[in-house]
Parts: sequence; structure tokens; C-alpha cells
Amino acid sequence: MSRRNIAKRRNIKPDSIYHSKLVSMLISRILENGKKSIAERIVYMAMSIVKEKSTSEALYILEKAIRNATPLVEVKARRVGGSTYQVPIEVRAYRGTNLALRWITRFAKERSGKDMATKLANEIIDAANENGNSIRKREETHRMAEANKAFAHYRY
Repeated sequence: MSRRNIAKRRNIKPDSIYHSKLVSMLISRILENGKKSIAERIVYMAMSIVKEKSTSEALYILEKAIRNATPLVEVKARRVGGSTYQVPIEVRAYRGTNLALRWITRFAKERSGKDMATKLANEIIDAANENGNSIRKREETHRMAEANKAFAHYRY
């Protein structure tokens, strides 16, 4: 247990084009080496690709993708009497959104393709359609929690 102060949650400002906090969170996940303008360009280009490839609005597709990739339960390591157990715990909404964004950006980076905007757009579309690596990761997390349900009484 940490004895330091609890980290204060920063207030997230919505982005300039879509006026959405989710898009600004996605931009900060894509961000590398403090180059925010490049991250913004990647995300906005990916959103325009999503809009071209689908019939509905890009922001709606992004929200649906994040909703589909958000895990409900995860496992946390807990030491009890010298042995470590994987204890399933429920995921809070903010952490679930962060995990979904993290997985979407990670698997978009790992995809094969020409530019990051296309890879990100394809990962978002796949997540919205309930397939893709981020959805597979969520299913794997749920399976792990289901397998360790016997240790749920060790919840803190």
C-alpha cells in the first residue's frame, strides 16, 4: 500500500474538432515524444478514414469500438500467505475506457500497414464490428477472470 498522496485525476479537455473527451484521450495515447500536432493529425486522419469506410458518423463508431473493447472484469495479483493468487475484480468505468484505448492503440501500432492513421482506423472499425485484436484481448481478460473465480473471496 502506497503511503504517498493519492494521484489527482486531471480534468480532460475535449478536442477541437469533435469536442469529445474520448478523442482527446485517444490523441494522448497516440502521442510520442511530445509531438501532439502529429498525434492529432494521425487521429483526425483515422477518423476521416473511418467515416469514409462506414455509413455512420466516425465519433459514433469510435464510441462503439471503445464500448466493445472495454473489459468488465480483470485479474489482479494478490499475495495471501506466501502464495500469489490472480483475484478477479470488477473494472471501474474510467479504467475500462483507458484499457480499451490502450489496447486499441497498441494493436493498431502492431498491425502491418503503411501509415499509422490507416492502421488505427482499421483497428477502430474492427473493434466496432466485434472482432480484431483489442476484442480478443478483452475476451482473454474475461476468460482469465472466469478461470480464477474461485479466488474472488480474496478481493480487497
